[in-house]
Amino acid sequence: MSTTTPKRQKVALITGASSGIGYATSIEFAKRGYKVFAGARRLEPMEPLREHGVITFKLDVSSLESVKSAKQFIIEQTGDHYLDVLFNNAGQSCTFPAIDVTDEWFKQCFEVNVFGPMRLTRELSPLLINAKGAIGFTGSVSGVIPFPFSSTYSSTKAAIHQYAATLRIEMKPFGVKVLNFVTGGVNTDISDKRGLPSTSLFSTPDTAAALKERQEMAVRNNPMDPKEYARQVANDFESAVVGGKLHLYRGTMARFLGFYCLGIFPRFLVETVLIRHFKLVKVYAYLKDKYSKSKLE
Repeated sequence: MSTTTPKRQKVALITGASSGIGYATSIEFAKRGYKVFAGARRLEPMEPLREHGVITFKLDVSSLESVKSAKQFIIEQTGDHYLDVLFNNAGQSCTFPAIDVTDEWFKQCFEVNVFGPMRLTRELSPLLINAKGAIGFTGSVSGVIPFPFSSTYSSTKAAIHQYAATLRIEMKPFGVKVLNFVTGGVNTDISDKRGLPSTSLFSTPDTAAALKERQEMAVRNNPMDPKEYARQVANDFESAVVGGKLHLYRGTMARFLGFYCLGIFPRFLVETVLIRHFKLVKVYAYLKDKYSKSKLE
């Protein structure tokens, strides 16, 4: 008499699941029959996910202790040592001129956007290797295009793009797939709403309008519904193969901005368009005139 081994339920961990992409992706994987763990620093916004069978828990990706606790929690809840999907989605914005960003601000942005995914990947790698799973990262067109006032955020995304590219090579012998979602416009609430510091050299009569234009970049440009983004991402995870595509362009304008733009147009032209698009022409003229006449100390 032959016996068959029961099919194991697949397991997914989604970070940054309190809203937007992470929230929608948690629901999408749950609909597909996964045992989904949704982690974020705030528990209350994730409460409705429980109605979809999602297991929510507090997770701070910037804390090693929190990440280690997450690993143990998954093992205890599943009764096994498998993780099929790790979606490193938690992210934090930082929309300031480079010379205005404090140590606290850029350290926090890198902690969440870069060191957090690196920490999770390292600590959860045994479970991913056991499952021959897939690791995904929410990259961004900001990691490719030099959007004004985005030096810190953009550099975190450029860093994660390269981390994913190298990780992909290193994980091949273990059968683990690596995906980087170069994300364009998605209708989320990630925008940085803080104003410029009072000491900013960029404080001019026209800067407020320029900063608002930059902060509202995504919502002003027909952003993709998070549910549709989640559907595409879940498809990408499920169709991933070792040696398959690394960069997947998802969200409004993602492929054009993330792949074609700087390959087609010279950088000086892209910079000119960005300055005009974000209403910085008057700001730059004001600053050029002012600081050609005054000396900084």
